[in-house]
Amino acid sequence: MALLLRFSLLGLICIALFSNRCFAADPTVSYDYKLTYITASPLGVPQQVIAVNGQFPGPVLNATTNYNVVVNVINELDEGLLITWPGIQMRRDSWQDGVRGTTCPIRPKKNFTYNFQVKDQIGSYFYYPSLNLQRASGGFGPVIINNREVISIPFAQPDGDINLLIGDWYTQNHTALRTTLDSGNELGMPDGVLINGKGPFKYNSSVPDGIKYETLNVDPGKTYRFRVHNVGTSTSLNFRIQGHNLLLVETEGRYTSQQNYTSFDIHVGQSYSFLVTMDQNATSDYYVVASARYVNETVWQRVTGVAILHYSNSQGPAAGPLPEAPNDIYNQWSALNQAKTIRQNTSASGARPNPQGSFHYGQINITNTYILRSLPPVSINGKMRATLNGISFRNPDTPIRLADVHKVKGAYKLDFPSQPMNRPPVVDTSVLNATYKGFVEIILQNNDTRLQSFHMDGYSFFVVGMDWGIWSESNRNGYNNWDAISRSTVEVHPGAWTAVLASLDNVGVWNLRVENLDRWYLGQETYMKIVNPEENGETEFAPPDNVVFCGQLQNLEKDKKSSAGSTMARRSNVLVSLAMALSAVFLYCILV
Repeated sequence: MALLLRFSLLGLICIALFSNRCFAADPTVSYDYKLTYITASPLGVPQQVIAVNGQFPGPVLNATTNYNVVVNVINELDEGLLITWPGIQMRRDSWQDGVRGTTCPIRPKKNFTYNFQVKDQIGSYFYYPSLNLQRASGGFGPVIINNREVISIPFAQPDGDINLLIGDWYTQNHTALRTTLDSGNELGMPDGVLINGKGPFKYNSSVPDGIKYETLNVDPGKTYRFRVHNVGTSTSLNFRIQGHNLLLVETEGRYTSQQNYTSFDIHVGQSYSFLVTMDQNATSDYYVVASARYVNETVWQRVTGVAILHYSNSQGPAAGPLPEAPNDIYNQWSALNQAKTIRQNTSASGARPNPQGSFHYGQINITNTYILRSLPPVSINGKMRATLNGISFRNPDTPIRLADVHKVKGAYKLDFPSQPMNRPPVVDTSVLNATYKGFVEIILQNNDTRLQSFHMDGYSFFVVGMDWGIWSESNRNGYNNWDAISRSTVEVHPGAWTAVLASLDNVGVWNLRVENLDRWYLGQETYMKIVNPEENGETEFAPPDNVVFCGQLQNLEKDKKSSAGSTMARRSNVLVSLAMALSAVFLYCILV
C-alpha cells in the first residue's frame, strides 16, 4: 500500500508539473542528482573528479518499462553541464536528450529537471555528462530498465545484479585534457583503468601500495547478472573473470542469443549483461580484469583494471598472474569474429510480449544510404579537428530544434552530405536532413588509425555487417538479414567498415557521434533532423515548460526568470490541492 501511494503521489505531481510529458497510467520514479567536484585518488594521485550526490561513480537510476522518469539535475560545477542517457530513446522528445545540439547547458549553480518516459524499453545503460570531456572526470552512473512483471525474461531470475563501470582513466582532469587537445596534441596512453571508480588490486609490483580496489561479494552456487559498461575516454577493454564463464544475455536493451565466453571485448560507450555462476571452489578469491585491447600490451601494462571476486566461503586472497587476454591483436580477421557472434534472440520477448524477431528488417526496402567516413584529425584554420565526411561539427549557439520553433535563421545548415566529398575539410554546423519513416542504411567507414565506437541517439539500429577495407554495394550480399543485434553503439575497426540499418520513426533532432571522447570533442559528430511533414502536435513534443534558452534566444531566458515566481506559486497551489486529495485517499484506505 505504501509503495502504491508513493507511485500515486509521484504520478500526480508529475502530471501537475509536467502534464505534457507524463502518462497518467504509468508509475513515476523521481531522482535528485547534484553534480559536484570532490577530491579522490583512484590511482594513488589526488585529483578532482565529478561526483553525483557525493558518489563516484554516481548512483543507479532504476526504472521499469514505460515508467516516467523525473531527474532534477543540480549543477554545482564551475561550467555548463548536460546529462545524456545514451540508448534511452526519448520517444518524440529530443528535448530531453542532453546533448549540446538539442539543449542549452545547465548553468553553474542552476538546475534542470529532465522528464522522460522509458517507452517500450528494457536493459542496461548508463548516464553521463556530455559536454567538453567532462565524462573523463566522472559524473557517470548505471541505468537499469527492468521488464514488467507480465513479460518473462529468457533466463532464470538471477540471484542478484552487479553493476560494473569500467573505463580508462587519466590522473589529469577533463580541463587539463581539453588543454592538451586544444594545443593540437593527442591525449596519449591513459594512466590506468578504473572499475567502479577504483584502481587495481595489487596483483604485482607495478601497482603502487595503498590503492583502493573494488571487491565483489558473492555466494557459492548463485548466479549473478553482471551489467558491464565501458564509460572510459577512448580505450577498448577486454573483460574477464578468472575461472568463470561469461554467458552473454543482453546488450543495450536487446536480449541476445546466449553464448559463453571466457573473455569479452567491450568498446567505449557499450553496455553488456552477462550471467556468471559461482561454480568454482573457494580455495581463493578470483581476479576480475578489464585491460586495454588492440594495443601493445607490454607497453600498456598499466592500463589494466583489477577487482576481486570474493566468495563468502573463500579461504584466501587471489594470487598469481592475471588470466590471459586474447593474443590475437596481430590477426585482423579474428578481431571481428567475436562481434559477429553477437546475435539477437529472435524468440525472446523484449519490452513487449511479441518476440524481438517479429520485426523483419531484412525484408524492408532501403530508402536512403549514408556513408560516413572518418579520417585522422587534421588542422583546419590552425586548429586540430576531427571530421565526418570532411566536416568537423561546430555546436550551434542556439540548439537546432529550439531555433526551428522560434524561427531563428542561420543557426545551422541542413546540408550534411550523404557520402564523402572531394573537397578540403571545413568546420561547420551541418545537419543531416533525414526522412521521417525512412528505412536507412548507414555505412560507418573508419579510415582513422584508431578503433572507434559510433552511437546514434533516439534509436537502436541493426548491425548487419562489418569487414575490412572500403565498403561497396556488393558487401550487401553478406549482410545478416535475419538475427542481427539491435543496439545503439557499435565499434568500427581502423581500416574497416560497419553497416547498420535503422527505421526513422522517432521525430526530433538526434546526435550521431563517435563515443571516443577525444574525437568527439574535436568535432566528429553530426545530427539527424527527422521531422514529420504533417506534424499536428501528436508525433513530436513541444519544448518543455522549463526549457533553457541560450544563444540568439538568451533574452527569453531572462523573461522566463521574471515570470518564475508566479509559476511556482501556481504549482505550489496545485501541490497543496494534491496533498489534500492524497490525504483523503490515505484516510479512505485506512478505513476500508
